[in-house]
Amino acid sequence: MIITLIAGIAVAVLLAILIMKFIPLKLQWLVSIVLLGVAGYLGYSIYDSIMGPIRFNVEKKVRYAKVIENLRMIRDAQDAHKTITGKFERNGEKLIKFLDSAEFAITNTHNEIKQVNKGTKWQPIMVEVEEKVTDTTGYESVKETVFKGRDYTQMLKVPDTNEEFKITVGYITKVAGLEVPVFIAKVDKAVILEGLDPHLVRQEKEAIGGDEVKGEFLSVGSLEEVNSNGNWPPFYDKKVK
Repeated sequence: MIITLIAGIAVAVLLAILIMKFIPLKLQWLVSIVLLGVAGYLGYSIYDSIMGPIRFNVEKKVRYAKVIENLRMIRDAQDAHKTITGKFERNGEKLIKFLDSAEFAITNTHNEIKQVNKGTKWQPIMVEVEEKVTDTTGYESVKETVFKGRDYTQMLKVPDTNEEFKITVGYITKVAGLEVPVFIAKVDKAVILEGLDPHLVRQEKEAIGGDEVKGEFLSVGSLEEVNSNGNWPPFYDKKVK
């Protein structure tokens, strides 16, 4: 930007010298008008090159915030599904139907003293052992607790687009013989930022983190580790709080 500005000033000075030397006095007013027009165009170009990325970042954050809200709902829905069924759901429509009637079990854990035979059938040795016992005392609706005031029926849609999030589920091995369910829901940044400067969109897809969303996608969850976090920076969550 600085190089462009210096080059523009140098060209303007050179043109002014050429006009004074080679353009007849009676035509210099016409050239001056042309130069004013060129100066105005260059000034606008410089202004736009500065403000373009600023406008892009403002619009990007507005769009990302809407998308992140839906990704949060997908995460909460998957977490509820895993809590109740022990696994994640790959089909988005089935996940929504699940939330319509799903209920969390309300449990109460207490200790009980039981008599346990530490001897044999013929020579019993009864010993008192304290055990934890969990009783189910009732149930509560998932949609009334986790999704109260939130329209989870629209959570699969990428806001302001005709696209839906891609949901993938799988399993990873934590320790030998133990497989843990994982999931990821994601959307390409180019889908969210459609209609904005293509050059800036390409730059955004190459972001490496920090205060930016890392990588090509906006996503929640992971297929490589047990993690249901989103890949967006923390300030998006602070705004919600």
